[in-house]
Amino acid sequence: MCHPVSTFAGICPKGDGKMEDSTEEHNSSFQSTKSMLIGFLVGGLAGAGAMLLLAPQSGAETRAQIRVKGIQLRDQAAATVKDALEQARVETEEMAAGVREKAGELKHRGQEKLVEQMDRASAALDAGKKAVKSD
Repeated sequence: MCHPVSTFAGICPKGDGKMEDSTEEHNSSFQSTKSMLIGFLVGGLAGAGAMLLLAPQSGAETRAQIRVKGIQLRDQAAATVKDALEQARVETEEMAAGVREKAGELKHRGQEKLVEQMDRASAALDAGKKAVKSD
């Protein structure tokens, strides 16, 4: 039987491993979101740099274009961050639901074991009483 803390953390060696799988999925999803965000920002900066180097226009036009592209990149980054935060919130809620479900299962199993032990103790007490009466 697993220690309650290790089961809560999803690292119990026995069982279906749902909690451990959920944690791994969350970490993998978070890493892919993080990688996507970093790639997006690096790509945007590289594109802006290439635009500056290859732009056949005046400095004022280039500065105006940089300003517009900067605003567009900021808005795109904000939208990407907002989406990543929403995804993290949803995944966190799913994990919390899984933890609550697992806790409920453990509580139920604990109650069953308690009733079982109480029945054994009661039977032993009854057997002891009979033994004392028959002596």
